[in-house]
Amino acid sequence: MFSAPSKPRFRAQGALISIIVGLLTGLGAVGFRYLIEFFQRVFLENGYITLHSWYLPLVMGVAGLIVGLLIYYFAREAKGHGVPEVMLAVATNGGRIRGRVAILKSLASAICIGSGGSAGREGPIVQIGSALGSALGQKLGLSDRQIPLLVACGASAGIAATFNAPIAGALFSLEVILLGFTQTAFSYVVLSSVAASVVGRAFLGDTPAFTIPQYSLDHRVEFFLYAGLGLIAAFVGILFTRSLYRLEDFFDALPIPEPVKPAIGASLVGVLALLGLPQVMGVGYQTITQVLEGELAVKLVLLLIVGKLLATGLTLGSGGSGGVFAPSLFIGSMVGGAYGHFVHWLAPEIVTSPGGYALVGMAAVFAATAHAPVTAILILFELTGDYHIILPLMTSTVVATLVSSKLYRESVYTVKLKRRGIDLLAAVEKHEDPMRTVKVVDTLVTPFETVEKDWPLTKLAETFKATGLRGLVVTDSEKHLQGIVTVADLEGARPEQTLVQDVMTSEVESVQAGDCAGAAISVMGRLQVGTVPVLQDGVVVGAVNRHALMKAYQEHVHSS
Repeated sequence: MFSAPSKPRFRAQGALISIIVGLLTGLGAVGFRYLIEFFQRVFLENGYITLHSWYLPLVMGVAGLIVGLLIYYFAREAKGHGVPEVMLAVATNGGRIRGRVAILKSLASAICIGSGGSAGREGPIVQIGSALGSALGQKLGLSDRQIPLLVACGASAGIAATFNAPIAGALFSLEVILLGFTQTAFSYVVLSSVAASVVGRAFLGDTPAFTIPQYSLDHRVEFFLYAGLGLIAAFVGILFTRSLYRLEDFFDALPIPEPVKPAIGASLVGVLALLGLPQVMGVGYQTITQVLEGELAVKLVLLLIVGKLLATGLTLGSGGSGGVFAPSLFIGSMVGGAYGHFVHWLAPEIVTSPGGYALVGMAAVFAATAHAPVTAILILFELTGDYHIILPLMTSTVVATLVSSKLYRESVYTVKLKRRGIDLLAAVEKHEDPMRTVKVVDTLVTPFETVEKDWPLTKLAETFKATGLRGLVVTDSEKHLQGIVTVADLEGARPEQTLVQDVMTSEVESVQAGDCAGAAISVMGRLQVGTVPVLQDGVVVGAVNRHALMKAYQEHVHSS
């Protein structure tokens, strides 16, 4: 539908599907907002009691545990801030995302944010919309080149419905998800954004996400001051990204069960709130409005910069579910607010509207964090509807993006992929997709140790001891895949269980020798495993592991 420009009926069909994705995502965004409000009532009793009660960390910890269990047992893609998982699906798996992700991401993120977790709702709704677009594309039998466009449509619709900003939604999808611009892609994501905005306005009203006072640029010297704000925002954006992943590394290294980690992170955010910073909880739009209107003291504004950095790292680094979009806007507004107060004190005859710096700081820090200057500029412009702010907005945002990308190549989204061995930026620079070029057969690990399902457990134990492996693929006598067995399965065997087939796990995923590397990476990421069996004509011919795939990927990307 999307790849045949010579056939107008296909273009018309693609446009219709894009609109449907937008409508579905718009409804999803509305439902997600109501779901967050529901869990706010469940966990925080409308904020009147628990915000200042000693049991707040306990309540948030329980919510965090629920989130951890949902993610660990039902959809591990729902962990974290969502957008990198969408980018990974587009880059490695033809945009294919499991349909259950939309439901699980909605539930996990709504509980996390509704209970006071420091995260945004934009990242989740991007992932929810993308999952809906992907599911529809798969249902219609579209190709690996067509489904990513529907994923992008869902992403653009999510931003459009959340912020009531259809233009920014479309550009976010092109700038961040697809990392490129084509006329066809632009047309479809715009249609999807408009459809989602119409639905959002019908249910939530035609109002912006924030209450934005009017600001003016009173002196030309302020352009230099706004450039200075962009420079500061660049360093803050890098700090935000690096601190988030440092805390993720910290929690990953903790020798405790995975579902418990979000509970610890959530409880620590509750402690921060009890120490005098309840503003760091949740999305934080009300606090952003306060700083834009100049209602917060400078001392509190400075504390909230540090507090929000820490709270967001604790929430998402521990394995919670939510976005980084709103936290970056929150931190940016605080940085801009503090900077505006400083330059106003320094030159009151030049800076008469210090609140304008808080507004521009939102865009500048987000641009420095996401490396998405066009989205940052447009979203603030759509929120204000005021052309007077556009020149200082462009100045700060471009400076912030140039400096941050020079000092730290990866964005908050691509760094997560880079840590998995996916150098998406290098692939884009070469105008190719190595994850579709590199084949599983090129990275095949052979010989590969297998066991047969009718082996006695004594022989299995000997094989584990001889190979030093912790898991083995189970086949029948003709090497057809039967399942997988681990050391833990062997150790937990009951007396009546004597054969491998009695203790093995029969539900196991595999890839074909002719599949692209992206298919194998997708299976590994979803199941959180490092090795996947490879089949050819139904027979196990070896295995592929993450190390071999990443080595082949890097060699392909960086080859001349």
